[in-house]
Amino acid sequence: MSLTKLVRAAVLAAVTLGTLAPAASFAQAASDPAAAPAAAQPASPAPMAATAPVATTESIENPYGLEALWKQGDFVSKGTLIILVIMSMGSWYIIFVKLYEQRKLMRSANAASKKFWNAGSVKAGVGALEEGSAYRFIAESGVSASDHHEGTLVEQIDLHTWISMSIQRAVDNINSRLQDGLAFLATVGSTAPFVGLFGTVWGIYHALTAIGIAGQASIDKVAGPVGEALIMTAIGLAVAVPAVLGYNWLVRRNKVAMEQLRAFSADLHMVLMSGNAATRGAPPRPVAAAR
Repeated sequence: MSLTKLVRAAVLAAVTLGTLAPAASFAQAASDPAAAPAAAQPASPAPMAATAPVATTESIENPYGLEALWKQGDFVSKGTLIILVIMSMGSWYIIFVKLYEQRKLMRSANAASKKFWNAGSVKAGVGALEEGSAYRFIAESGVSASDHHEGTLVEQIDLHTWISMSIQRAVDNINSRLQDGLAFLATVGSTAPFVGLFGTVWGIYHALTAIGIAGQASIDKVAGPVGEALIMTAIGLAVAVPAVLGYNWLVRRNKVAMEQLRAFSADLHMVLMSGNAATRGAPPRPVAAAR
């Protein structure tokens, strides 16, 4: 009896499962078409990032300046500017040339203290000096005065005075050459500011005349031309200051170089007057070393 109940229960369970399986598959099939359109729908594109505006710099041409001063200026303004440029170029040229000459002279002083006074005689010392140097020129002048004193008109002058005069002339000649160009520097330093001031006054006069004719006295109409004219004064000062500084510096260096040169000439004079120029060339004291 129990076995029959068990078989009947198994058959009933099998029938129940067979009935539920088609319903479940139908429900799954009904839900798939609803999900398919959602999956097939493409994703919406991401919004594009906003592009930052590109900063553009606008170049504004300056209507006032050196270029405008040259283009708008008359022959007086242009001539004043050309004069200032020539002054500046001449000043710098003289400064560099004189510095080279002074350096060369001080090197000759060092060579004279090492070579000339260690020679066996004055003539041997002269041959040891650099050809064309200031110290060799002085030594040759002294030796020549000592050798050609007899048998000429100058023998009426005593040997001491004649040698002293010959050496002093050579020293003065070198000093005169060292002074070349310094007068130009002094002139530029004292006149360049006034030349620039003349250009400024001339430019302001024409600027105010043009403003009066135009009948516009606003700040932009006045400040531009007047400021443009003031450039001349600035250029004049820029030309004068290097000339003044260069002049003072070169004068100081000339003084040092001439002190060394005069010391050498005094020693040479004493050696020539000692009567031992042919055999002994050692001086009472050597020339001062270059500073």
